[in-house]
Amino acid sequence: MKSTDSFAPLVKKLAQRRPVGIASTLVRVTFDVIAWSVAIVIAALVRLEGTLRPGVAGVLILVPVVAIVQFIVGYSVGLYRRRWRYGSFDEIAALVTSAVITTAILASLNSLWSSTRPIPQSAVVIGGIIGLCSTTGVRYAWRVLLAQSQRPTERTAARAIVFGAGDGGQQLLGSLLRNPNSPYLPVGILDDNPFVQRLSIMGVPVLGDRTSIAEARGRTRAEVLLIAIPTADADTIRDLVTLAELNDLKVKILPPVYELYDRPIVAEDIRDIAPEDLLRRQQVKTDLAQVSEYIEGKRVLVTGAGGSIGSELCRQLIRFKPAEMIMLDRDESALHAVELSIHGRALLDTPLTVLCDIRDQSAVDEIFRERRPHVVFHAAALKHLPLLEKHPREAYKTNVFGTLNVLNAAVAFGVNVFVNISTDKAANPTSVLGYSKRVAERLTADFGERFPNCTCISVRFGNVLGSRGSVLETFKQQIEKGGPVTVTDREVTRFFMTIGESVQLVVQAGAIGLSGECLVLDMGTPVRIHDVAQQLIQRSGQKIAIEFTGLRPGEKMHEELFSDYEFGERPKHPLITHVAVSTLSPDALLEQPEDPRDFMSRLVLP
Repeated sequence: MKSTDSFAPLVKKLAQRRPVGIASTLVRVTFDVIAWSVAIVIAALVRLEGTLRPGVAGVLILVPVVAIVQFIVGYSVGLYRRRWRYGSFDEIAALVTSAVITTAILASLNSLWSSTRPIPQSAVVIGGIIGLCSTTGVRYAWRVLLAQSQRPTERTAARAIVFGAGDGGQQLLGSLLRNPNSPYLPVGILDDNPFVQRLSIMGVPVLGDRTSIAEARGRTRAEVLLIAIPTADADTIRDLVTLAELNDLKVKILPPVYELYDRPIVAEDIRDIAPEDLLRRQQVKTDLAQVSEYIEGKRVLVTGAGGSIGSELCRQLIRFKPAEMIMLDRDESALHAVELSIHGRALLDTPLTVLCDIRDQSAVDEIFRERRPHVVFHAAALKHLPLLEKHPREAYKTNVFGTLNVLNAAVAFGVNVFVNISTDKAANPTSVLGYSKRVAERLTADFGERFPNCTCISVRFGNVLGSRGSVLETFKQQIEKGGPVTVTDREVTRFFMTIGESVQLVVQAGAIGLSGECLVLDMGTPVRIHDVAQQLIQRSGQKIAIEFTGLRPGEKMHEELFSDYEFGERPKHPLITHVAVSTLSPDALLEQPEDPRDFMSRLVLP
């Protein structure tokens, strides 16, 4: 590697000083003409057994002819009209075409010249082959030099081992090796696939599988392990992190597939390991055709667009090319943040963002009347369980009446699909949050039954990793402050899903749900909160105590995804269960309850 690094600055200077424009074309023509002229001479020497004495006159006559023919043919097929990047694979076909035509013309001229040919005809054919090889060789050498000049060096980049020789790893290698300012210099590859062992990808050798980390570290003097498998699950990531840290390697990772939005991987995607990565599951597969069918070209409105789920919904829905993306929230700062994340600017002066409180029926009706959305994702809600236990009336106003207001507007102004975002706390609810969301599910089912032109469904899932106020965010803040980390109970468990994964399934649910259903997302295996806290503390490298505070009012020891009386099936997606929901007429809400908590608790059952 030292010799390569010492050669790199010279190569870089040559690449930076390469001619451009007309000068560049003249250099290309000169190289090719000289290559073909020399090729004919070499071919004649081979054919005439190492001496040109018998055919020196013929060679002298033919060389300028070769130069002229090569230039004319090369220009005609586009080699010298800057149609392709010099040395690119796109140029190869033109180079072969030029060589074949040039050889054919020279052979014809050689045979028709006179009764005595300038050189043997076989020498022309041999010369054509040598000419093609030499011009191709010049271009290949240039590509190698150019690629070498663009590579980072040890002086400016950290030596890195890339784990993953698949598509993600290859894209990452290409991005790092073609950027002289890259922060990482790939010096080795590891992959568990036995069929890629001993290969070399873009000049970087595959050094073994994950068990070879120590050996690879010793051979390459690497400082960083880059995990380049966007589909990697939590077990794989945790294992690699452990092995890397045992060998004093810093660990970086590519984001999961759903965060890449089907775009090429670039060096800027590399980031630190996040707690969400240690709980990551297998990739969720979304039927893009189904989703596109009901989103593409439609006006889509998202309530609660500034929240964790709502903002990610907006970012993912944009991929499916809706005719209009309407982002509604009562929090102006949240709207500013989501618009900035999507468009890179946030002047809040376009119809994309709408400031509106869903508690205000007339304001909601006005928005729906003006914008006429085809699809609505209702993510606006109050969600913090302890706070709602103290203020149940607020939960009733937003989660119940707010949902009713949006449902009324949806059916009044021609919405085709209405998706209500619910929570696992609506299954066998024991809290104000659970009661309010269960009532919202029943109202949504009622509208789905009474208004067949609008498909109304609810989607239920558990805790979302990385959302505002989530337990992971709380733990991270407590660790940053030096602790203690607070856990309600040593045995308490929760379901976890990443924001991107949950939103993917929500969008998919909108394509496959039947009106009146509640679609329950598969949350995987429940995770002990105490274990999560221990993992985060261990990763921090600090000695931080864990304090047990006891379950709060309304909290369960173990969350559930289904009520005791619910039965479901998975007819369309392996991770989405369809559950029938009993309806609740809005007439049941006509009275003004003195005790909203008690009132809602009586409305959750059929």
